[in-house]
Amino acid sequence: MKKPLGFLLCAAVLAVLSVTGVRILGASPAKEVEESQKSSAEIADDNGTALTIYNQNFFVAREHVPLDLKPGVNEAQYTGVAAHLEPDSVILRDPNGRALQILEQNYRNDPVSPEMLLSFYEGKTIDFAVGRNADGSDVKIKGKVIRSGFVPMHYVNGYPQQTSTQPIVEVDGVLRFGLPGQPIFPALSADSILTPTLSWLLQTNQPGKFDAEISYVSGGMDWKSDYNIVVQDGSGDPARAHTDLLDMVGWITMHNQSGKGFENARIKLLAGDVSKIQEASLAGRAYKAMDEAVAVNAAAPVVREKSFDEFHLYTLQRPTSLRDEETKQVEFVSATGIHAQRLFIYDGARTSDYGYYNPEQIRSDANYGTTSNPKVWVMEEFKNSDTNHLGIPLPKGKLRFYRRDTDGHLEFVGENTIDHTPKDETIRVYTGNAFDVTGERKRTNYRVDSNQRWMDETFEIRLRNHKKEVVDVRAVEHLYRWTNWKVTEQSAQFKKNDAQTVEFPVTIPPNGEQVISYTVHYSW
Repeated sequence: MKKPLGFLLCAAVLAVLSVTGVRILGASPAKEVEESQKSSAEIADDNGTALTIYNQNFFVAREHVPLDLKPGVNEAQYTGVAAHLEPDSVILRDPNGRALQILEQNYRNDPVSPEMLLSFYEGKTIDFAVGRNADGSDVKIKGKVIRSGFVPMHYVNGYPQQTSTQPIVEVDGVLRFGLPGQPIFPALSADSILTPTLSWLLQTNQPGKFDAEISYVSGGMDWKSDYNIVVQDGSGDPARAHTDLLDMVGWITMHNQSGKGFENARIKLLAGDVSKIQEASLAGRAYKAMDEAVAVNAAAPVVREKSFDEFHLYTLQRPTSLRDEETKQVEFVSATGIHAQRLFIYDGARTSDYGYYNPEQIRSDANYGTTSNPKVWVMEEFKNSDTNHLGIPLPKGKLRFYRRDTDGHLEFVGENTIDHTPKDETIRVYTGNAFDVTGERKRTNYRVDSNQRWMDETFEIRLRNHKKEVVDVRAVEHLYRWTNWKVTEQSAQFKKNDAQTVEFPVTIPPNGEQVISYTVHYSW
């Protein structure tokens, strides 16, 4: 029999928590976790609010609920949970091992609104304030609510959607579309709630007062990283004219749209591509991450990075408040003196003009790849290593590059994005096109013998440097006609990058030009 998704989620989370030694619903703790070994800082952290935010618009929250349970069945509730809570992800437990039996759980996310209150009085007559008297009292008229206009909340992709229609009110025997004034309600009904609320029917084997712990998954919270990089010229050595020194500052930006604020929360940010199920009524799942919201503690640095499963966690060193609809930024990486190389790449064949995906079409079209691209790309390349003053896994984000003008002012010179980049990997980022370095590519010879199944193609590449200093350019050529090829003539040495890509490195003098020519022979 196929288990419900909510059952599987809870089972998976409980299994993970059991393995990590966390006591769940009265279970015995794992031997490797001893409460006596915890530091006072860890114990204090256990008593606070903790968040693990994912860069996929959801988060895991851990909070505490004061309970006072009597013998027998108890009613308890927790008001003010996140508005995008996934009810079947909720875990309620006593951290000290008290057994809790949840007989029933209810989640309501229909806080009172004027439209909802008006719906309680459909068919009834209430007062409407239409102005003020000289003494400050309300000028009232009576109206019978024929239609409130309230439509019950529904969910789209796990998020509550509220709509309404125009109300109808009868005043002095005449129907009015819209409200004649501000409605004055006698009182809230006993069933009304002001914020999203969880309620339970509970039993326990140990009555008394204690702080229970609640953990849950919710949508509505996201984070991203941004990097500001100041590019300085290299050491001044003419032999290293294209060597730059970079100063980097990385920012983490958190955005809370969960419908709830969190005060003095321990915050962890998870970077990686977490598998997340999307359903019509649920925002998603994170099976392996719930224990991190329960057990991971903050450390001394401003932001501490650590590996977790197949992802990376970034832990803020100090508790911080994250209010609803607030955007908060913290610095998480700062490095100076990063050695980088400025690259000039010329990819002269504008193959994007053709919509071919079939290699037979590419081989058959005599004009394929003959359109020239005059732009030379500018790229910055550096290694994310300890020896290069970095060496921290960098979450995906936007890199903005700045360079100082001759008057010392910073000027924006380009931006691009990077994916999640592990330690010791090389980052190469396109920042724009060169102004003073241009390229021209043309075909000078073309011969084909379809019967003998061969083709010869010759190209000439002209690279011009209008700068006052030497420029090194890499001319990239794609041997796209067929997989079997051989360069039979060449004016410069090339490097084979892959099965169908070669690269000609050339050095162009100031205000000079370099010409590259080569002939490639294809056979099939």
